[in-house]
Order: sequence, then structure tokens, then C-alpha cells
Amino acid sequence: MLKPQISATRELLPLDGLWRFVAGDLDHAPGSRPLPSTLEAPVPASYNDLFVAPSLREHVGWVWYQRTVRVPRGWANERVFVRVDAATHAGRVYVGEQLVAEHVGGYTPFEADVTDLVRSGDEFRLTIGVDNTLTNETIPPGTVEVTPTGARRQRYLHDFFNYAGLARSVAIYSTPADRIEDLTVTTEIDGTTGVVHVESVVDGVGTVRLHLEDADGDVVASADGTSADLRVPDARLWGPGSPNLYTLRAVLERDGLLADEYVLPVGIRTVRVDGLRLLVNEEPVYLTGFGKHEDTPVRGKGHDDAYLVHDFALMGWTGANSFRTSHYPYAEEVLEYADRHGYLVIDETAAVGLNLNIGGGIFGSSGTATFSPDTINDRTQAAHAQALRELVRRDKNHPSVILWSVANEPASNEAGAREYFEPLIALTRELDPSRPVTFVNLGMATPETDRVADLVDVICLNRYFGWYEDTADLASAEMHLEDELRRWQDRHNRPLIVTEYGADAVAGLHAVHTQPWTEEYQRDVLDLYHRVHDRVEAVVGEQVWNFADFQTSSAIFRVDGNKKGVFTRDRRPKAAAHLLRARWTTRQH
Repeated sequence: MLKPQISATRELLPLDGLWRFVAGDLDHAPGSRPLPSTLEAPVPASYNDLFVAPSLREHVGWVWYQRTVRVPRGWANERVFVRVDAATHAGRVYVGEQLVAEHVGGYTPFEADVTDLVRSGDEFRLTIGVDNTLTNETIPPGTVEVTPTGARRQRYLHDFFNYAGLARSVAIYSTPADRIEDLTVTTEIDGTTGVVHVESVVDGVGTVRLHLEDADGDVVASADGTSADLRVPDARLWGPGSPNLYTLRAVLERDGLLADEYVLPVGIRTVRVDGLRLLVNEEPVYLTGFGKHEDTPVRGKGHDDAYLVHDFALMGWTGANSFRTSHYPYAEEVLEYADRHGYLVIDETAAVGLNLNIGGGIFGSSGTATFSPDTINDRTQAAHAQALRELVRRDKNHPSVILWSVANEPASNEAGAREYFEPLIALTRELDPSRPVTFVNLGMATPETDRVADLVDVICLNRYFGWYEDTADLASAEMHLEDELRRWQDRHNRPLIVTEYGADAVAGLHAVHTQPWTEEYQRDVLDLYHRVHDRVEAVVGEQVWNFADFQTSSAIFRVDGNKKGVFTRDRRPKAAAHLLRARWTTRQH
């Protein structure tokens, strides 16, 4: 699915701003009349923290957004689409009373062709419903319980707040009747020549002409046809710290005239696994960086360009070269920024919480089978497969994406895990053979008990020795961490990335001795991990959990959210951030 853009033949009208807003069931057909509310909600933003009513923050079910849209007068002979970049976790779009789109999945876009329902120069009422309900058959999963007071309460196993609403942009856009519907770009390197393979999908009639331009706007390669190879002599490769981008100009001609144009940035690079090494452009890379969240005060998961720029500036200050989109696909603007600035991305689908015993280290195991007809089942797997299709479809052309992550911390040690994940991993490879595949392993699944790790190209590990285990005993934590990493290396002989490690720290809490929750303790935990990483050959990356403190559901062991960030939620550095800067800015990547 190509992102809407303004080109020689396309126009885009963003609909960001204040929308009429109401929560709960409507007493009339959606879109049939103005919403019965005086509330207004900004788009993009999660709605949960905007208002002061607790009932809205913890609301379970549908909410409704509405505004009037005027179609530009110049779109008379064009096709018109409504595009929703994300509706968490399910969405319905109405033009007037007409339902034009439905979608399940909270972090990928969907759209509707509304050409026959709107007229250029006229207004129409646009209504969007968003449902935040999670069940055992959604990605991520959850359950809804009814409290003794009769209230509905959403329960879930992922450790971040279930922010909901229209957290990303909404727009209408136009295309010609004959248009380029999709582009898929893969790249190879042949000596010093870059090879850009382009597959085009055309909706309509016409001839595709492809032109690749360098940073100066000069055409360096051209070809005709829906499938073509563009060869670039002395290509400038895309890589970490050297984000060289070319511009692919795809033109559709009909009867010798311009019918459509789509412009796509292209980075020429390769990524593959060789033994214990992760190679980008045939050079070994060592990932340094973070697990992150789309999470800011007031906005929740609402995309914000100011935070986008500031967060990347802070990552650059630490010397980071990578991040994981934990635990869902981020706004596409984030990946575009990573493309332009040379960051490596582990792109993860929203499959988090696929482990009904995940509280084992804190509460003791629930003893419930994760994979069964009544829990995580075939319908969950089908939803998971669709989430992977939409992830790859949206992000396949971003050079910054070097790994697909199919899940975070599933019960990969339980019966049924292999049967659940093997077809999903195979599907991911089928969708995109050009990138390695991974999943992120939880400590409960050891090298000896994990049933899935041999299926993936890179093994990602989340480990909390020194925090949930060996608390305040850093000598034992260092010994246990090194022992386990070496067992993974010996058993699977493939690259390891420690995708989560760290400890909670309350900003401003200090001690001269070993005391959890202090800034010094968080710093010392990270330091011990780094010593171990440097001693284990298979470790090819380290991503601290977390970049910044973030909001979680209410829990007795969380004080105003998760405090594992090396920056506070409002992006002030803790002592650990300075430790990372000292290590990463001097490390050779």
C-alpha cells in the first residue's frame, strides 16, 4: 500500500486537527447526523489522557470521531480515497451513512475509494469509529472482564498502556483513474554496481517508465515495464551513518501522455546473516540502541513530529545506530526519518502478550496453556498472519528496516508454540525473502526449552538478570547472563541481539551502595551487560530497555508507569544515558 503523496498527478488533503468526539454506543446510525457531544479530540492523538473523566481514560469499546470535509474543486475527474493511518485497534469509516471501510489491527493503515460518494467542491460528513477491545483472537490479545460494579475492564498482558483512538493522520487524497497501485523495490550489489529491482502493480491501462535519480537529480538508470532492473554504476550505498538515498520516479504513460507519477526514495543496500555475523552491505554491523515506545504525555501514542525529531536527536547524542519498533509498527514517518538519517530498524508486528504465564517471575505461573482452542488459537494465528502481511506491505521499501520481528516474548517454550509460529515465520520469508526474520525470546524459554529459535535467522533475547532475577546481586547476574548467552551461541550458532536489558530507575534517586531503583543501580546493570556482550562472540547488538519512561496499566509494581527509560518520559537523561554515550560514541560499528 503506497503512502499518499503530492506528485505531478496526485494531491493530498490532510485532515489532522480537532474532530467532534463521543465515546460509547450511538443512538442513531453512524454518520446519519452530527455526533451528540460537545467534546472535541485532536487527530492524531490517543484520546485516553486528553480529558479528566476517568471513564474516558479507561473506556472499553467504541468511540466516534466526526468532521465535515470539503473535496477540492480540482478533483472533478480524479479518484478520491479516504486514508486512515491507524485506528487502535479496529476501525470503521462512514461517508455520510455509508460504511466504506472496516479494518482490524491497530497500527497499520487502511483506506477506501469514495469516488462515487463525493463530489469535487462539495462537503461530506466523515465519521470514524474506533474500538479498543482486545480478545484472545486479536493481535495483541486481551480479555474483557466485568467488575462487581458492572463496569467493563480491559485486561492484557503487554506492559504498556492500551492507548486508543486515531493516533496517526487521516487524509483524503486523489489519484488519476489509471494509476500505479503498488511498487516493490529490492536491491543487490554487483561489485561496485547497485542493482535496483522494481515490481509495479498498475490499476488501469498504461506503460510504466522508471527513472532512478541521484541526490543531484540526475538520472542514473532508466527502464520500462512493470518488472525491471535498474543498474547503477559506482552506486552510493545506504548504510548506518551513510544514508545515501536515490529517488525512483515511476511514471505511468497512456497514449504517450502522463497518466500517473509516484516518487519513492530508494536505498541501495543488502542485509544477510553469515554464521555469527549480521552483515549490511557485506560488512558486519553491531547494533546499538533501544527498544522504544510511541508514548508521550497527553498525546499517548499520538504521532508528533516534534518528539520524532527530538527523540532521534537524543539517540544520536547517545551514539545509537538502531532501534526496535517495540511492540508494534510505528508511524511510517518514523521509518522515513530513519531512512534519511541512517538508522537500522528491527520492525515488529503487534504480537505481544502471546504468553499467558508471562507474570511467572513476579506472580508465579498461572498454569494456563497459552496455545489451545480456548486461548491463543487458529483464529489468533490468522489475525497474526494478516498483521504480518500488512506490516510487510507497508514497510517493505524502507532501507532502514533490516529485520522483521514476528513477535515479542511469546510462550516459545510451551506445547503448541512451534505449530503456531512455524507457518508465520515461513509466511514472513515468503512475503519478503530479502530480509532476515527474528522473534524476541523471553527468559522463561531457555536455550534448552525454546521450541522456535531454530526457525529464525537471528535470535533476539530479552534478559533481566540483576533486576527480576539476581536482584541487587550483580556478580551473580553477570555470571548467569554470560552462561546463558554462551549456551545460546553453542546450541544455535547464529547471531544474538540482546533486545532488552535494564532496570527501573526513579530520576533523582541516588545511593552510594547497591540499591535498586537508583540511577546508579540502573547504570551499573547496563555496565555489567556490556562487559558480557563484549566477551560473547555471537552478540551482534544491544538495545537497552527502554529509551524513555512510558505509561503502563495500573499495577502495584509500577509507579506512574515503567521507569526503565534512560530518559524520563519528558526526555531528561538519567545517569545511564551518559554511560551509553561514553560507550557507543567510541565504539566502532
